[in-house]
Amino acid sequence: MALTNALARKASCNVRHRICLSHNIQKARQFSVSPPPQVATSTQHPFAYGANDEVTRLAASRRRPLTLADLLKHGRPPLSKDALLASANFTLSLLPARLASRIEALRNLPFIIVSNPHVSKIYNNYLHSLSTLLPYQQRQITTLEEEKHFAEVLADLVHTHTNTIPILARGFLECRRYIDPTEVTRFLDTHLRARIGTRLIAEQHLALHFASQPISDGGKLPKNTSPSNYIGVIDTALQPARIVKLCEDFVGEICELKYGVRPRLTIGGQPDATFAHVPVHVEYILTELLKNAFRAVVEAGNEREPIEVTIAAAPDVPRNHVRGPYSVSAGTYPSHPNSDVGFEMDSVVGTADANESIKFSSPSTQSITIRIRDRGGGIPPEILPNIWSYSFTTFSDLDLQGSENGNMDALNAMSSSSGHLSSIAGLGYGLPLSRAYAEYFGGSIAVQSLWGWGTDVYLTLQGVGKVG
Repeated sequence: MALTNALARKASCNVRHRICLSHNIQKARQFSVSPPPQVATSTQHPFAYGANDEVTRLAASRRRPLTLADLLKHGRPPLSKDALLASANFTLSLLPARLASRIEALRNLPFIIVSNPHVSKIYNNYLHSLSTLLPYQQRQITTLEEEKHFAEVLADLVHTHTNTIPILARGFLECRRYIDPTEVTRFLDTHLRARIGTRLIAEQHLALHFASQPISDGGKLPKNTSPSNYIGVIDTALQPARIVKLCEDFVGEICELKYGVRPRLTIGGQPDATFAHVPVHVEYILTELLKNAFRAVVEAGNEREPIEVTIAAAPDVPRNHVRGPYSVSAGTYPSHPNSDVGFEMDSVVGTADANESIKFSSPSTQSITIRIRDRGGGIPPEILPNIWSYSFTTFSDLDLQGSENGNMDALNAMSSSSGHLSSIAGLGYGLPLSRAYAEYFGGSIAVQSLWGWGTDVYLTLQGVGKVG
C-alpha cells in the first residue's frame, strides 16, 4: 500500500502540461498517416550502406550546441500561424541529421552487436523515423495542414523511441562478452545524450502545436490554457526548491517502505530562486541524487542527521562568459565531440522570431547550483572511480539474488526497468544518466566524498536569463 501511495504521489507531482502532451501525442498517433515502425531487416528501408547514401550525408552535417534559447525563440503559446510554421521548420532542420548520426553510430558497432535482435530493432526504429521525416525535408512546411501532418509524424517518432533505453541495454547485456565495458559506457553515454535532444526537440514542437490549436485562417488564436510560465515543455520560472520537495516526498515514501525509516531533509540558500529549464529533466536528476543520499544515511545508521539541500542562484552573465556544454566537470568523463547536442542549421525561411510575445532582457544565461550534503559515510575509495560507468552498481549480494547469473549491474537494471524504477537501491545508471541530463545544456555534476563521514554532490544547471 505504501508503494502504491508513493507511486500515486509521484504521478500527481508530474507537470500537468506534460501529462496533457502525452495524451495529445496518443491522440495524434490515432490519426497518423505514417506507417508503424518495422523491425525487420534494413532492406525494407530506402537506405543502403555506402559512403554516398543519404544517411552518411546527413550524419556528416555540421553541428552546433542546441540551447534553451533556441527552443524558446518562437514565443509563448498560442503561436501565430507564422510562428507555428517557423517552429515546425526549425524542428525539421534539426531532426534528420540527428537521427542519421545515430544510425551511422549503430552501423559502426561490431557486426555481432548490430546483429543482436534488440540492437537491430533500435537500428530499424531510427531508419523508420528518418524515412518519415525525409519527405518533409525536401521542401518547406508552408501551410497549417502540412504542419498538422508533420506533428503526427513527430508523435509517431516520440512513441517509437519511448523504450529505446531498456531495449538497447538488453542488447548490450546479451553481447557483453563481445565488447569492452568502457566502450559500452562510451556508446550509451553518447547515444543517450543524443536521445535527450531528439525527444526534447520533437516534444517542444508538439507542445507548441497542441497549445496553439485550433488556429484558423481568420487569424483568431485560441485562449491559452497552458500554465502561464510554460513555453512548450520549458518552464520559464522553474523553482528548484519546489521540485526538491516533490522528489523528497516520493523518495521518502520509497525509503520508508524499504527500510522503515524516513530521513529528514532541509532546504537552505535561496529557495525562491527561479530560472528557465526543462522540469522533467530536473525532476529526474534530483530524484536520482536524493535516492543515493537517503539510502546512504539510512545504511550508515545516521538517519537522524538531516540531508541538507542548498540552492544558490548565480546572477545573469553574458553568454560568452559561460563555459560551453563541452566543459568537463570534476570527476566526469570528457564530453564527446560527437555527442549530438545540436546541429548547425541551414537557413530556413520563416525561422526568425515570428512571435514577438517573448523577449529576453539581455543575451544572458543564468545558472543555479544545488548542493546535496549527506552524512552517509562517503563513497569507498575503490568505488569512487566507477560511479560514472553504466557497467557498475552498488547492489549488495542480497539485492542481487534472483538476477541473471547472480550478477545485477546497470545494464540489467536498465533492460528490465523500461526506464522507470522506484527501488531505493543503487541501480548503477542513475548518476551517469543524471550527468547526461545536466550536461546537455552546459551544466555539470561534481561529487566530493569524505570517506567515513559523508558526500557532497554539486548539481549545476544552466538556464536562460529573464524571459518576458
